Formats: sequence, structure tokens, C-alpha cells
Amino acid sequence: MLSLLEELMLLILDDEDGSFAPVPEYSLDFATAGAVLMDLAFENRIDTDLDKLFIVNPAPVGNSLLDPTLVLINQHAGEEGIKFWIRKVSANASELKDLALKRLVSRGILKEVDKRFFWLLQERRYPVIDDRLEREVKLRIMGVLFDDGIPDVRDIAIISLAYACGVFGNLLSARELKNAVPRIQQLRRMDLIGRGISGAIRDIEATITLSMRGMM
Repeated sequence: MLSLLEELMLLILDDEDGSFAPVPEYSLDFATAGAVLMDLAFENRIDTDLDKLFIVNPAPVGNSLLDPTLVLINQHAGEEGIKFWIRKVSANASELKDLALKRLVSRGILKEVDKRFFWLLQERRYPVIDDRLEREVKLRIMGVLFDDGIPDVRDIAIISLAYACGVFGNLLSARELKNAVPRIQQLRRMDLIGRGISGAIRDIEATITLSMRGMM
């Protein structure tokens, strides 16, 4: 299964020229931090309350994108809130994004040519999750946005991240985005993953949005 950060990288990748969508750097940095924290929540390693982010299970996940952040949080367990951690982890966003891309290349999903990244034609399939048909990440997310079915919980997370940092403005026309917003809002309100993790995701998403406003 791909991490949320790996999916985010694929979501902003231009299939034609190997470049990335022009999302503001600070926006993508906050979303990178949010993706790592969300995945740690999905792995039942962290949770949040009204004031603090805290460790639920300090055991390593076994994922090079997640474990260094888990160690970092464990050093300050229960001392700081989600806003602090969004900013703290975003300081390492460049390294995390590079690592995510390297992992995608090593798995044969992308190839790197002159510092640009392209899908490998023979690997343009998204790993099977929950027995669903294999689809590329963009097609899968677009399918969720323009369908009224119940999505996978990780799709809710990646859509929340992408919406918080403005990625859909590069993927959809103004009219398509306007039509998709009610569905996005519906997805963000869904509570399919348990009160703790869904609360953590809402906290992370809200903090990304607030942090971005503070940078403007």
C-alpha cells in the first residue's frame, strides 16, 4: 500500500511533462507534514485531543517515511499540539518529498529523467486496496469526487489533504471544482474510521488551512 505522501506526490504529478503542479511550496510542505501525521494516525501510533498530540504506540511502523517523525514526536510526547507538529514536521518536508519520490522510483511506479518524473507505462496501475479494481491514483480520486458511493477511508484523507492545500485547483477546471466542492465537503464530514483517527485528520486538515492563511 502506498503512503499518503506517495499518493500526494502522484496526485500533483503532471503525466505529460514529468513536472509537478504549481502548488505554493509552503502549502505543499504543510500538506507533506499532514500526510505523515495522518498515516501515523492510521497506523494507531498517534492521536489528538483538544490541546495535545500524543503517542498511542511508540513501536516503529517499519516505514522510512513515518518512523523518524514518530521518534521525534516520542521525544516530546504530550507536550505540544497539532499546529506545532504540522510546522515542526514541515521543516523536513523537502527530505520527506524526496524520499517519497525515491520510494516510488524503487517500486517501479515512476522513472526519473533529468530531474523529472514519469509513470512507467508498464506500471501504470494502482495497488489493489480492499479488493477494488486497480486504478491510477488520479483516476481513483476523480472517481470518488464525481461518484456518490462510500469511499475508502484513505481516499477521504488524501482528498482532505489535497483540498486543504489547493491541489484540486490544478487538476480541475473552475467549473469542475465548483461542482466537486459539495462532494468534497460531504467526504470531509464522513466519520468512517473511528472517532480518534477522524478527529486527528480533522485537526490536521484545519491546522494546514490555518497555517497557510498565516503565511499569506
